[in-house]
Amino acid sequence: MTRSTNKFRGMAGKGLALIGLMLTALLPLYAQQPVKLDEPTFKAGEELNYRLKYGWFTGAEAHLRVADTDTKFEGKPAWHIIVDGKTAGSFDVFYKVRNRYETFIDRSTLEPYLYTEDRHEAKYKHQDHVEFDHADGKIKANSGTYPFSGQVFDFPSAYYFARNLDVSKLKIGDKFDLRYFLDDAIQTLTITYMGKEKAECSLGTFNCLKFNPTIIPGRIFKKNSKLYLWVTDDRNRIPVRAHVELIVGSVTMDLTNAKGLKYPLNTIKK
Repeated sequence: MTRSTNKFRGMAGKGLALIGLMLTALLPLYAQQPVKLDEPTFKAGEELNYRLKYGWFTGAEAHLRVADTDTKFEGKPAWHIIVDGKTAGSFDVFYKVRNRYETFIDRSTLEPYLYTEDRHEAKYKHQDHVEFDHADGKIKANSGTYPFSGQVFDFPSAYYFARNLDVSKLKIGDKFDLRYFLDDAIQTLTITYMGKEKAECSLGTFNCLKFNPTIIPGRIFKKNSKLYLWVTDDRNRIPVRAHVELIVGSVTMDLTNAKGLKYPLNTIKK
């Protein structure tokens, strides 16, 4: 393994956190007063696959799916969201990661009721059980209880909630705040809308909305690193590509497969 691939291996050990960051980055389009579309953009049976590449190497993969469930919360029906992340290729030999994140979300508000994670990263193991009490403004996790106000999500529910926001009034340069619970804390990101742009992934080229989430420099990211996310400008609102620079090299997230979609995924014909 080279020095460059060792950098990626360290990032994989964070539980594929970059995939989580990229998938949640769309959330706060109207974080203070969200305007949710009347008709959900997804349905049970939807499945999405993403690949995370370091240069030419595939380092990790993520699989997202929406399932029906008989489980009800406060007497209300819910959707069951499952996200599986794992290392791939040579990275899987040197630093094996097998993570699962699950959330149950209200079918009307799309806010989470229950979030669980089961992370296996080489010799490190971590599990969490998180309950969201929106009426009392409390998050109950394995590590304790955390008060909150407004809307706070886990990262899978943030991803699906974000796809159901009306973004028709966005202007280039608009900034928004994202809040989601992860690693025993409520995290906040600032995101800038960059406008419309065509983006290419394994499934083709799409008309997209482009976003720039703020990232914190450190052991992985450079001081001036930029993270960009491209989301289909259609009724699906699916992230198809993301790109971020690291201290050494860069990482790209790529949509490799999509099935069970509620609406056609329209590629640009060349």
